[in-house]
Amino acid sequence: MLLASVIGYLLLSVIVGLYVARNVNTTADYAVAGRHLTLPVVTATVFATWFGSETVLGISSTFVKEGLHGIVADPFGASLCLILAGLFFAPKLYRLKLMTIGDYYRVRYNHFVEMFCSACIIVSYLGWVAAQISALGLIFKVLSDGAITQQWGMIIGTVVVLTYTLFGGMLSVAVMDFIQMTVIGGGLLYVGWLVADMTGGVAVVVNHAEAAGKLRFFPEEFSYALWVPFIGAFVTMMLGSIPQQDVFQRITSAKDEKTATRGAVLGGSLYFCFAFIPVFLAYGATLIKPEVFGPLIEQDSQMVLPTFILNYTPIFAQVVFFGALISAIMSTASATLLAPAVSFSENIYKVIFPHLDDAHLLKVMRVSVLVFTCMVLAFAFNTESSIFEMVEAAYQVTLVAAFVPLAFGLYWKRATTQGAVASIVVGIAVWQFSVHVMPSDVWPPQLLGLVCSAMTMILASLLPQWIPHRPLLRDGVLHPK
Repeated sequence: MLLASVIGYLLLSVIVGLYVARNVNTTADYAVAGRHLTLPVVTATVFATWFGSETVLGISSTFVKEGLHGIVADPFGASLCLILAGLFFAPKLYRLKLMTIGDYYRVRYNHFVEMFCSACIIVSYLGWVAAQISALGLIFKVLSDGAITQQWGMIIGTVVVLTYTLFGGMLSVAVMDFIQMTVIGGGLLYVGWLVADMTGGVAVVVNHAEAAGKLRFFPEEFSYALWVPFIGAFVTMMLGSIPQQDVFQRITSAKDEKTATRGAVLGGSLYFCFAFIPVFLAYGATLIKPEVFGPLIEQDSQMVLPTFILNYTPIFAQVVFFGALISAIMSTASATLLAPAVSFSENIYKVIFPHLDDAHLLKVMRVSVLVFTCMVLAFAFNTESSIFEMVEAAYQVTLVAAFVPLAFGLYWKRATTQGAVASIVVGIAVWQFSVHVMPSDVWPPQLLGLVCSAMTMILASLLPQWIPHRPLLRDGVLHPK
């Protein structure tokens, strides 16, 4: 019954997604849903896009092992990222009516910055999407009791998500996100109520976690060696996620500027609140069956929550939970398959072949979705990283290469093309040097890269300009050639 319910839900998702795809006729429909999304849908798609496998399986398993201190990046940094994007980036970016975040780098700087930042953004999605694909494989393996291997589960899940994303683009993704957010919210609240009843109440779980030191958030001492890595993990997710195409798509798909701002802030706030339900469920499981889940935490902490639900809850709760989990993964996977494909088509392929008509570009976007999906599947098959690690590592390249040109370009009038190019080169060089040549136990490489990138942007923008600076965007207004 459980497996049949999951398969039925997947088939329904494909049918709904393909039905919506009938209305996709242009690249604007495909990339930004025609810019017609209302506040509830924008809020839902912001929330659902980020509420993926790492939220349900990754954050919960990390909390069980390390406590709040271990999840500073996500959900704390991740939710704040969405709120900051809504407050400080959405208004300025929405007014420009651009197709992708890469377009901003072109109109503010030049084609080189556009292509290089877009390439970094595309690469960053490999780990993130691979985490979702890996989780789908894990679920099919668990639900079939091993009859479906994780590799085949990854293939099945990928085909389902690919089908409606390939044809419907952002429009299908947005509609499915709204449906999936409803399933996620209702499902997790129900299972949370069930676990609270089994443990004796929410207060019992919280008090036990506090007594065990799991609710300690900040480092125990005011030590340089403890605080710098803590800040590095927080900043990586909070700032490195802002220059991402999926965030930009949700902002610019809104029907107006206020909807874009409010949708991002509400979606980020909801994400923060709901992210703690899987944390509560996983920790509650360790109280209900400590003799089972104590050893499992050490072996594979990602399996604590699905194992508990599968073996210690009634069938209806299992259907609800795995329906919510699959909804979470599918919503994130669809968005993160679409975003890099659109970025590649608009900011790399179109630069190389500038005389494309809209119909041709739409075909390129769809082919790019298919190609990127195959690349992600191959990456997921060959990586040994955990779900949480893959997601956390995904934002390092965008933090050191793409954040500074975006933030300084929006808020510092004197930022130049030379400053942007230099900040990208120095940020990546320092980051990689720190990783491979002089690794530090204190300074996270990506934090060093960010600091050096910002300093270089200021210095190179103020020095005599050897790289021409002729932006199309001046004082927040586009001036076509």
